[in-house]
Amino acid sequence: MKRGRVLAVLVGGVFCFALMSLYRMLDLMQGAEPRGRGDTPFGQVDEDLSRLQEKIDRLELILKNNNRLVAELRDALFQHKSLETGGGGANDTSDSAHRRAEAAPGCRLAEEMKDGADGVQLLDVYDLLRFDNPDGGAWKQGFEISYHGDEWAEQPLELFLVPHSHNDPGWLKTFDRYYQDQTRHILDNMLVKLGEDSRRKMIWAEISFFSKWWNDIDEQKRAMVKRLLEAGQLELVTGGWVMADEANSHYFAMLDQLMEGHQWMQTHLGVTPSSGWAVDPFGHSPSMTYLLKGAGLSNMVIQRVHYAVKKHFAQQQTLEFQWRQSWDSSSRSDITCHMMPFYSYDVPHTCGPNPAVCCQFDFHRLPGRRVFCPWRIPPQPITEQNVQERALLLLDQYRQKSRLFRSPVLLVPLGDDFRFVESSEWDAQFSNYQKLFDYFDQHPELHIKARFGTLSDYFGALHRRLSTSETTLPTLRGDFFTYADRDDHYWSGYFTSRPFYKRLDRTLESTLRAAEILFSLTLAEMRRFHGDGGLAAGFPAREHFQRLTTGRRSLALFQHHDAVTGTARDPVVVDYGTRMFHAILNLRQVLQSSAHWLTLLDKSQYHHDQSKPFFQMDEVISAQDALPQKTPLTLSDDPRSLVVFNPTEQLRSAVLSVVVDSPDAHVVDAETGRPMAAQISAVWAEPNRVSTEAFQLSFVAELPPLALAVYHVTKAPAGSTPRARYIVHRQGNPPSVRSEHFQVSRLEGSEVDAPLSLSNQHLQIWSSQDTGLLQKLRLRSGLVRQVQVQFLWYGTRTEGFRDKSGAYLFLPGAEGAQLYSSSEPPLVRVTRGPIFSDITSCFRHVTHTVRLFHLEGHAGKSLQMSNMVDIRSEANRELVMRLVSSVASGNRFYSDLNGFQMQQRRTLEKLPLQANFYPMTSSAFLQDAAARLTLLTGQSQGVASLRPGELEVVLDRKLQQDDNRGLGQGVTDNKLTASVYQLLLEDRGGGASEVGGASVEHLSLLAHLASLSLCHPPITMVAPSDSQLPKLGRFLPLSVSLPCDLHLLNLRTLEDPQEAQSPSQEVALLLHRKGFDCSSTPEPLPQCTWSVHEEVNLDDLFSPLRFRSVQRSGFTLLREHDEPASQQQSPRIARLRPMEISAFRVQLD
Repeated sequence: MKRGRVLAVLVGGVFCFALMSLYRMLDLMQGAEPRGRGDTPFGQVDEDLSRLQEKIDRLELILKNNNRLVAELRDALFQHKSLETGGGGANDTSDSAHRRAEAAPGCRLAEEMKDGADGVQLLDVYDLLRFDNPDGGAWKQGFEISYHGDEWAEQPLELFLVPHSHNDPGWLKTFDRYYQDQTRHILDNMLVKLGEDSRRKMIWAEISFFSKWWNDIDEQKRAMVKRLLEAGQLELVTGGWVMADEANSHYFAMLDQLMEGHQWMQTHLGVTPSSGWAVDPFGHSPSMTYLLKGAGLSNMVIQRVHYAVKKHFAQQQTLEFQWRQSWDSSSRSDITCHMMPFYSYDVPHTCGPNPAVCCQFDFHRLPGRRVFCPWRIPPQPITEQNVQERALLLLDQYRQKSRLFRSPVLLVPLGDDFRFVESSEWDAQFSNYQKLFDYFDQHPELHIKARFGTLSDYFGALHRRLSTSETTLPTLRGDFFTYADRDDHYWSGYFTSRPFYKRLDRTLESTLRAAEILFSLTLAEMRRFHGDGGLAAGFPAREHFQRLTTGRRSLALFQHHDAVTGTARDPVVVDYGTRMFHAILNLRQVLQSSAHWLTLLDKSQYHHDQSKPFFQMDEVISAQDALPQKTPLTLSDDPRSLVVFNPTEQLRSAVLSVVVDSPDAHVVDAETGRPMAAQISAVWAEPNRVSTEAFQLSFVAELPPLALAVYHVTKAPAGSTPRARYIVHRQGNPPSVRSEHFQVSRLEGSEVDAPLSLSNQHLQIWSSQDTGLLQKLRLRSGLVRQVQVQFLWYGTRTEGFRDKSGAYLFLPGAEGAQLYSSSEPPLVRVTRGPIFSDITSCFRHVTHTVRLFHLEGHAGKSLQMSNMVDIRSEANRELVMRLVSSVASGNRFYSDLNGFQMQQRRTLEKLPLQANFYPMTSSAFLQDAAARLTLLTGQSQGVASLRPGELEVVLDRKLQQDDNRGLGQGVTDNKLTASVYQLLLEDRGGGASEVGGASVEHLSLLAHLASLSLCHPPITMVAPSDSQLPKLGRFLPLSVSLPCDLHLLNLRTLEDPQEAQSPSQEVALLLHRKGFDCSSTPEPLPQCTWSVHEEVNLDDLFSPLRFRSVQRSGFTLLREHDEPASQQQSPRIARLRPMEISAFRVQLD
């Protein structure tokens, strides 16, 4: 009862606060100064009316915000009462009412998911396995398989031989070179050879190649393709632009490449994929299975899984299973998965357990051809004389393989990398296998029905057999990292290889998302403004849509499992980098001209000039392998306009920095004239040399969600802008730094022996005075944790070993990690200012900065960390950043899968060091009962927790040799590479009891918001320095932030089905409701809201945007997955479950 009264008082207090806000707003409106200069009286009246309208809109916004807050408090009160009376909220679990009452509504309690006796939890499997590697005989990594021969008497063996060609869109050659040399010939031959015999089949996966070939062929051949698809002879599997990597790819990009492929298939072929095919990604993630299921697929095949796991699954007959999401208590997300049991997807490792026998049935290796069998027994052409002996030899392999599965339906792939290039290979494979199949048909006593098939054929037969025999497949939760293909060869190196391009990947991703959203909003606003659905004259909507398409396809291509992984040859990496670089430049044009039209107060003044865009970006990228550089702004008494786009769905406080030519500058909000808090900092040309021409101006901006805000920057009187103060220190060798504009001092007296310290209103940090590296953190709550930053080197194995680290493999030397040391101590630079303070440590191979922002609310609660890494001078070394904390985390930590979900990891002593590294796309954390330490990252990297309380990330790798996985080179094309992080220490309160087993955990609300800010920074554009410029105003598409736990994944304009390469009026609206942890609620609460309810009102969420139509659809917006259009016009209620993505086909009004 006591807590209920407190909540009631709180609701009353909020109501009073709302009233006071209204009075204050009215007061501000009366006192506001007109901002125009020298306007005509008529212009003044128009502008006053316009400004009054904006003020009324803002008044509505404040009312709406307060109404929503009161509603959320009512939710909380209702939930509290239901808990007291024994009722449960929407996310009820068997936890104490006391702890539930403390938690934020809608949060997710840590829980252990159980799936009954037949459920498989991969973490438990890893605990169970010995990870030894005994010789299994013919199947070296497995075991001897036996059978009696009568097992198929009642249910004959039903075999599907699935021809395929694995075509990498870039690896040893570039995408275009592979297309010219191999892929186009494969597809040309496919048309001819499948057309010759209706029994022949083939599957194809990579739409990037298929679409390029489609553009090259005539209408007659296109009609043949459609006939083959309709007849079921050709099946497009997965349907992604590429066969995506599943370790480093972010889920935005994974889904985007899937959507690009599926949309292309729908437009040109009218088909939808039903089965996934992922035979080459180096480990597998449940995030991908979730996206495939949401895109309408119901089955999938995987291959690269740790050999010990494959063996265990084969022994248990669990190679086929229902793959379920770790966080899902229902079967909604289940997808049927087939795991290939043997070493590879090539022919020697797919017909059965003995590769020496299976190789004899790869007829591309017949004597006289270019490829041969390493086991030195070549294939024989099938003749009447040998068909019996050959058929029985092959049948034995099929039967042995069949014993590993629960049903008598057998999948046998037939293919390899870039197979079926030559017409003669088609003939050799199809004619010889057909003779074997005919022999089987003529001998029913063998109890086998064998034929060529597709994945749809196989899974259709499998589900029919399972249904008639009432057999169920086990459920499985977890992921298949980290992969090893043999011995202790763990593929954990590629989690970090080519980190420069992994960072560029995420820059392109955030630029693409921002451009998609702003372009969609611009078209909607133009149609509203013109009233007739028309667009602004001169606005290049079609050209911009083509730029968006190219950007989508460049990002999609880089998700390929030899691209973002960093495992392609040097010239191929340059090709990927060049594509991404040009895509970013093109997408910036979309942002610039969209922002230009939206911010013009007088739309009639819009004029598009591609050679001279109205806005320039404040950052320039000069080449595919260059880091972004700030463009210096020339200031004068005339204001320079900065236009800032907030690509996130949250109101955010952000520190924006631009480089100016004056040590004094004044920034005001262009709409209100309100001065913004600012700081001038030095631009360091070298670690101890200050630039005399350039200065960094940083100011605090309050950016509404998805808004364009306008600021004016002018030159200010000397000494009027607060300046940063500096301490520069080097142990034993103090540097001399001169600056006429900044106060630069040294550590003196007792300061020399005391730790360096910085603080803001949320936290305090202490760093070593010798190295500048972080040592300790204290929160305002009083929670203190040791958090030491260290840098270390890993070497690789020495001469005694044949295999060493390379692009794929991490094979560290026996000595393990060695603490970083340099010949002279680092130069340490301490910055103190009113907007931010930081400590920078300049080592030879890395410049490390830890920064505190002096911001209110949640934005100031995390530490920003950044590294500038340069190991180009090194050989066979890997640089690591390690956090050593006093968090008692045991052998467990959590890393994310694709930025979509968290996965518990257990560091196992029975595994070698390299096996305990995992992929980290955006976050990892350690926790104990009292605290959680979260590292959020802006790029993909390998992560490990080798000892309790430790977390380490690999920053860069330079390796001189190939690791014998086909690449044929080391990794030596290192660049000067930036990496960015947020470090967050949080109290764990209410729901923080430890859950046993494979518990499902989530990021905190604060971590989600910090990650959003890190991955989607504000985009700053600069107007020309011209006093005659047209007037600019801000653009506010949303009246309030979306709920804290609701992420706008994308707002993507779809292609016009009637006019190719042009935008339609339909937009893909993709929303992701994040699961967030119950054990820490941020204090003070963020300005966004959240709710226990799963139903949301889309009209309210996106007000004042209006929807003309809303249709829920599949994740890739295929028309056949659209649900019937909602008849109710308003309100539009949609169910958004925690962790789930929801996709809608909408028309914006």
